[in-house]
Amino acid sequence: MRKTLLATAGAVAVLISGLMPAAAEIVLKASHQFPGGKGDPRDEMVQIIAREVEKANVGLKIQVFPGASLFKPNEQWGALTKGQLDMSAFPLDYASGRHPQFSATLMPGLVRNYERAERLNNSPFMADIKKIIEDAGAVVIADAWLSGGFASKKNCITGPDSIKGQVTRAAGPAFEQMLALAGASISSMPSSEIYTGMQTGVLDATNTSSSSFISYRLYEQVKCLTAPGENALWFMYEPVLMSKRVFDKLTPEQQKAILDAGKTSEAYFNEESKKGDQLLIDTFKKAGVEVVEMSQADYEAWLKVAQESSYKNFAEKVKGGQELIEKALAVE
Repeated sequence: MRKTLLATAGAVAVLISGLMPAAAEIVLKASHQFPGGKGDPRDEMVQIIAREVEKANVGLKIQVFPGASLFKPNEQWGALTKGQLDMSAFPLDYASGRHPQFSATLMPGLVRNYERAERLNNSPFMADIKKIIEDAGAVVIADAWLSGGFASKKNCITGPDSIKGQVTRAAGPAFEQMLALAGASISSMPSSEIYTGMQTGVLDATNTSSSSFISYRLYEQVKCLTAPGENALWFMYEPVLMSKRVFDKLTPEQQKAILDAGKTSEAYFNEESKKGDQLLIDTFKKAGVEVVEMSQADYEAWLKVAQESSYKNFAEKVKGGQELIEKALAVE
């Protein structure tokens, strides 16, 4: 009788366990403004993190919402820091209205090439930037720097004189100040709106990242592209960020899975972004767009304009601005 009861109890236990759901999986939401499924490396960075975290089998899943389908570009920072959004591939300068120090991550001529960008990641300059990010309520999961260039519907943009009189989109305050001193009119918008701006005649010219030039098909709207080349005036920090509130609630195993995935995604991006400049040139030439690069003289002329505008304003008006610039310039 006892054996029968034990056997019956065991069978019931097996049946119940088969009907019980597995431990609840945490689903995190990742948002960004870039096109999904079209080879944009910023989307792929987030997709890699999602895949790697799922493979780690730590009870986490990341659902990716590309193309500004969950949050508008400029809404993501506030949502991240309040814990309403879990993760984002985010151009940091977009939050410079709240944290003006972030303009240093899109300062004309401050980076110049990918090798210097990688050295900046481990510098006191970036340590200061990351402390501001963390104090505001976000953490960096993966570093990412993108080179960029200029394009116009009217003419090739080389030296400062070539942009006079054109309505131009710039990605942040530092570039806007420099371009305005050079004689451009400024129209502010996220990169996802440049195509429409040019199509409707709101914009004559723009600067943005190599990836955005391709992903948003800007070759359909412009006459001439100024590619980054050896003298890349435009470099922007676009890391993968996570809400600190959300990150801090995860188990140590889950946190490790996310950080490990971030390293994998960062390694991918470092290689892919370097290929991106040549892909940019090839894509625009194939579309019949004239492609030029800035000369050393063009670069130095722009740098002089930047030092008289964006560098000067940043040093004078941003708390710790001069120190941040000095720390960045101190990186060999």
